[in-house]
Amino acid sequence: MHDSSKLAKQDVESLDVSSLTALTPEVISRQATINIGTIGHVAHGKTTVVRAISTVHTIRHKTELVRNITIKLGYANAKIFKCDNDACPRPACYRSFGSATEDSLPCPRTGCGGTLLLQRHVSFVDCPGHDILMATMLNGAAVMDAALLLIASNEPCPQPQTSEHLAAVEIMRLKYIIILQNKIDLIKETQARDQYEQILQFIKGTVAEGAPVVPISAQLKYNIDVVCDYIVNHIPVPIRDFTSAPRLIVIRSFDVNKPGCEVDDLRGGVAGGSILRGVLKLFHHPKHMWDPIHYLRRESVPSAETNWWSFFRRGGTIVIGISFLDRCFSRAFACQWRWNVDPPHLDDLV
Repeated sequence: MHDSSKLAKQDVESLDVSSLTALTPEVISRQATINIGTIGHVAHGKTTVVRAISTVHTIRHKTELVRNITIKLGYANAKIFKCDNDACPRPACYRSFGSATEDSLPCPRTGCGGTLLLQRHVSFVDCPGHDILMATMLNGAAVMDAALLLIASNEPCPQPQTSEHLAAVEIMRLKYIIILQNKIDLIKETQARDQYEQILQFIKGTVAEGAPVVPISAQLKYNIDVVCDYIVNHIPVPIRDFTSAPRLIVIRSFDVNKPGCEVDDLRGGVAGGSILRGVLKLFHHPKHMWDPIHYLRRESVPSAETNWWSFFRRGGTIVIGISFLDRCFSRAFACQWRWNVDPPHLDDLV
């Protein structure tokens, strides 16, 4: 377990929103600054590759565990580091760890002696691949800045949801896609080369044309360092608007109160999503509402990975506790909307 006290401190009192960037230490240390979705056909390794990079298993719900497939949107965050020793070769100089890892670490490569420095803090949105869950995938695509397209190398390309997911991100106008040719350990080299040609033919004329194709084994963590290299060097951090009034898109919601909870201990609904613009602060008081936000937390999956902030900017996924939101409206993912923190009229609350 890493000590979160070693992360950069956040101070709301001295916060200058105009000076914030995606790589500001107090931001990138605690908050993911870019959302990357995992898309592709069912059982092609989307959840496994997220776990290989972030160490977080995004399948948490009972039904998912029983069926061993992603049903709800999964979330995980990871920090990607690069060794500052020029003698440390690529791609081995790139390493990924959990979100609570301190911002500098000794390079684990034998004899290197360098220091791993934080390059990116990434939030993964793990989408289900089953055809009946396409609506859930589209919901997750709304917050993606880039995507990892998983294609299993032991099956012909494309599979049905491979085509549908690629069409979905094309509609969302995602410019940055990395194609991962997964399960490379299950086939021979000639088969891998043949499928590589199938992939090139499949993406011809699409938004993914020209995207890098990386052969990996997510289960064995083969070439995961190459994936980290491409995330850092192929996917730029988007330019964000920090000065406008905060606006949040909610893609899931839930009730955190346990059965039998005392009335005085009841808490308001919890909304999870991503900020579209602005900076959201702890105890921010929305206009036309009764109570302020009572906590801000980044949570990739319930109880699996948690950081706390004084403020939060666009990039990454968060959950917020809203004391004025009745828990009846937030339970079981029933609440999905956009929310302006400082709207001029109530009509701006969608």
